[in-house]
Amino acid sequence: MAGVALRFIPGIGEQREQILRNLGIETAEDLLHYYPRAYEDRSCPLKLEETVAGEVAACILTVRTPVRERIIRKGLSLYTLLASDETGTCEITFFNQKYIFSQLKQGKAYLFYGRMEGDLIRKQMKSPAFEPVDDFASAAKIVPVYPLSEGITQKILRKSIGFLLANRTESLEENIPLEIRQKYALCEKKYAVRNIHAPENFESLAIARRRLVFEELLQFRLGLLAIRSKNTQTPGIPMPLGDSKEFVKALPFTLTNAQRRVIEEIRMDLQRSVPMSRLVQGDVGCGKTMVAAAAIWLAVQNGWQCALMAPTEILAKQHFEGLQPLFARWNISVVLLNGSMTAKEKRESLTKIASGEAQVAVGTHSLIGEQVCFKNLGLVVCDEQHRFGVQQRAMLSAKGEAPHLLVMSATPIPRTLALILYGELDISVIDEMPPGRQKVNTFCIGEEKREGLYGFVQRQVAEGGQCYFVCSLAEDGDGERKAAEEYALHLQEVLPQCRVAFLHGKMKASQKEAVMKEFAEGKIHVLVSTTVIEVGVNVPNATLMVVENAERFGLSQLHQLRGRVGRGQRKSYCMLFCEDKGAEAARRMAAMCETNDGFVIAKRDLELRGPGDFFGNRQHGLPEFRLADIASDMAVMEQAREAAELILNGDPLLQEPRHQVLAQQVDGMFSRCGYGAIFN
Repeated sequence: MAGVALRFIPGIGEQREQILRNLGIETAEDLLHYYPRAYEDRSCPLKLEETVAGEVAACILTVRTPVRERIIRKGLSLYTLLASDETGTCEITFFNQKYIFSQLKQGKAYLFYGRMEGDLIRKQMKSPAFEPVDDFASAAKIVPVYPLSEGITQKILRKSIGFLLANRTESLEENIPLEIRQKYALCEKKYAVRNIHAPENFESLAIARRRLVFEELLQFRLGLLAIRSKNTQTPGIPMPLGDSKEFVKALPFTLTNAQRRVIEEIRMDLQRSVPMSRLVQGDVGCGKTMVAAAAIWLAVQNGWQCALMAPTEILAKQHFEGLQPLFARWNISVVLLNGSMTAKEKRESLTKIASGEAQVAVGTHSLIGEQVCFKNLGLVVCDEQHRFGVQQRAMLSAKGEAPHLLVMSATPIPRTLALILYGELDISVIDEMPPGRQKVNTFCIGEEKREGLYGFVQRQVAEGGQCYFVCSLAEDGDGERKAAEEYALHLQEVLPQCRVAFLHGKMKASQKEAVMKEFAEGKIHVLVSTTVIEVGVNVPNATLMVVENAERFGLSQLHQLRGRVGRGQRKSYCMLFCEDKGAEAARRMAAMCETNDGFVIAKRDLELRGPGDFFGNRQHGLPEFRLADIASDMAVMEQAREAAELILNGDPLLQEPRHQVLAQQVDGMFSRCGYGAIFN
């Protein structure tokens, strides 16, 4: 099938072939695996009298009047007609669709599908989909709805994929062994592909989807297990020297038992002759940075350099300013490297890193630049691992000879899910908060409370506190800048005694740095921000977090934002403005108000979220799922994990003929996100 050029598939041609390639569709097989995002149920048409205003419906109606054109203004034309069945009449309207004249003929029956409007007396449909009912079986069906790109329509995709289903499915190769299909009651590949695009009914769609989700998760798990196996076979750098108790004892504060346990797990990893690959996850404020500091200290005691990479300059500088005085007592040299430094500062840092004078290098993506050379890199630490791609981590690790890797995440997820998603990493969980860490009181409020909130802000500032106002703004460059500025100006008007500033993702790093420096020094009382402050900003005097349009954020993201306050001794609060009054939004906001436990929030997020919200823009560095959803497919994910282990136990390198297709597909899946060949 891969030999069929896309341009030769009916409905595509050379121009559309290029558009499809931009979507990652290179071959006919890729097109068959371009799955629908939704379905329109046209299989059970209703009579007009059975339809409900506001709900989508399919109706078989006969066109009763010719199409009439009415020009509303230049560039806007309205096309209307009347269609009916034995129970009533419906006015059907189209906008700027002149082709309707030739498509809808008076006296002919069509299946119309769209949202019903109007009332019992006057039914209306605006721009419905329609098909002639010459053959009812072809019109009344479950219709796929595909993700689109400019230049590609639903009609084009349905036509071209329909052609492949009719002519090319015989060449689809089965990639799951028979015994696995039988054990987990999976249908054949050909049946699954046909029924994911053109399901006979919703039962066959469910059977097809389960098979394809299983296949996707099986490939995902096989890849992670193979990566883990390779990691354990790579010679590493044993680091036997150093007692972590000496480090802990020298600290001016007491670590939690959870921190001590994780530090000991890391120490044991570092002593082994294979590279450490460990994920440390914990709630906001649980003390992950001090655990990373202990790992760095142990590596330096063994004579090795360390690199700590953070996703933003603000966070990198914060790490630098925390580690430098901490390590000074052991005469450990720490340097900073980021994009906004002067050329002279960069040269000095690069020279110290290359000579080995700098034992610890803290920085942003600048650390993976070609000009950065380490003398003997032994440990790589990545903070907020989901913000770095696999290639970025690999490029930093490549600056040493198989250095140990420690990645940290402040996005808690249930352990069972972490074991599945991060199968190539050992996992440590810091499940205990340092003493004195405050609970942040959280409230969901409406517009009627806004004036009272402004008074509360003024009282917080008068008592020495500071406040965040976080907005969900469209990230479109100048539009974001204007929205942030306008909101800050509005707050300055209603809070005249406060100094208000704004911060957004499109600002230069130096500008962000200057604003955050003033906020940290207490010179700014109220900071209007986008989610750029979600990670890493530490301002002990910040006592109030206000989130506008909180329903637009995932729960885990809201929890991260809430974690920016309550970091000092003052009582802190989080106020969530929520415009959506629906039951779903109410459940999500209630979860935020009920608990401050990030792991509980994560579990609730998985239960309540919409697809894709849990990881925001999706966890970087892992393959994208075409069908699988980590919230709704947990049971299938567990079965796929079990099946992957069964397969690899019998054929660790997937070398048997029956596993060859599967091996190729695993390589293809992981190559899309930066991994090299895993099995071939």
